[in-house]
Amino acid sequence: MNDLTTEIRKLEIETLDNLKLSKAKNTIRAYKSDFNDFTLFCTKHGMKSMPTEPKTVSLYLTHLSKHSKYSTLKRRLASINVMHRYKGHYLDTKHPIIVENLLGIKRQIGVHQKAKKPLLFNNLKTIIKAINDSNESEYKKLRDKSLILIGFSGGFRRSELVSITKDDVEFVNEGVKIFIKKSKSDQSGEGMIKAIPSFKYVEYCPVDHLKNWMVKNKNDLVFPISDKNVALIIKRHALSAGLDEKKYAGHSLRSGFATSTAEFGASERNIMAMTGHKSVDMVRRYIREADLFKNNALNKISKEK
Repeated sequence: MNDLTTEIRKLEIETLDNLKLSKAKNTIRAYKSDFNDFTLFCTKHGMKSMPTEPKTVSLYLTHLSKHSKYSTLKRRLASINVMHRYKGHYLDTKHPIIVENLLGIKRQIGVHQKAKKPLLFNNLKTIIKAINDSNESEYKKLRDKSLILIGFSGGFRRSELVSITKDDVEFVNEGVKIFIKKSKSDQSGEGMIKAIPSFKYVEYCPVDHLKNWMVKNKNDLVFPISDKNVALIIKRHALSAGLDEKKYAGHSLRSGFATSTAEFGASERNIMAMTGHKSVDMVRRYIREADLFKNNALNKISKEK
């Protein structure tokens, strides 16, 4: 009996480890942070956070709606649900008191999110020129231009950019292939290859800049900086290029790729093949952004004398 108990305990520990590995470490950290906030709310008001009831969760969501975005409410609900599952408890997140409350909140505060601006191709050219004209060292100029051009051309997340090693890069006749070992949309770690062709104009060619940078860079990591520094580099050079740096961040490279390529007629499927998006919803949002003026109903009238 003791041997059996020990075996079951061992299986329980292994199962918990598997559950933890099913999500990225940053995701688990975010779940715990969200749940801690829920726990503080429950403690303050004398309610139970684990296991909790739909009514308690609904009250918490109403509390959050006073100072949070709708997307935050959805994320907190998901976190509370996940933490309950980890502990072996069931929480009915489809209970009417939660669903109907969320619908009411949605109508009241709306769901529009003011995202950072995409770094469009014309913006990118302006930034590259500003870097060339800056007083920074040639080493930093080459690093930053390579980072921005590759980040844009591959539709990279900033976390993906700073994880690329020299072994992940393969230069071919057509351009460069970069292997992404793991990303936010690839939790199973299957990986994907991003193929970036050489550009006609060397001044804006991501492949040419990357090749030159990898000769200068002695680190195994292609871009030996933190993911936060990616955003800071973009903001700094956006400012020197005369753009509003507050409107740009690390995600601007990824959204800029999707919006710019959509503007030039790329299909949803081809954009998603590069960015790794699993859902078309976000890609279609980028395409709508690209089409605001391209297919505007006023285009013909605006050209009349």
